[in-house]
Amino acid sequence: MNRRDLSRTVLALLYGLAGILHVAAPHPFIGIVPHWVPQPALVVLLTGLAELAGAIGLLQSRSLALRRAAGWGLAAYALCVWPANVQHMLLDLAKPDGEELPLAYHIPRLAFQPVLIWWALWAGGAIDWPWKRPPA
Repeated sequence: MNRRDLSRTVLALLYGLAGILHVAAPHPFIGIVPHWVPQPALVVLLTGLAELAGAIGLLQSRSLALRRAAGWGLAAYALCVWPANVQHMLLDLAKPDGEELPLAYHIPRLAFQPVLIWWALWAGGAIDWPWKRPPA
């Protein structure tokens, strides 16, 4: 198994687990949806289904086109949920001390989002940066 296959498998497992959590236990996620997003419960359900679809797409060994589409979809997903991660941090900052997750949790989570976007694109085969594919 090469590094892209391993990376794709790990990412698919992470997104698969996240998707299951969004569908099976949505309440913590509903609570961090920004106020301007309509129908938070439906949005959380749909995001969970999107994570599951992306995970399944990444695991398709015979279809590079499907893996690439899954990578693009998960990259777009990671970009679209960034506001919920910011909202989560702002909600925690407004809580009394001891009741919130610390900035030591939120700052790395927010900083990792661009890496997660890149990871989905690279693992899905949509981009090669920073590694080049060997010539055919």
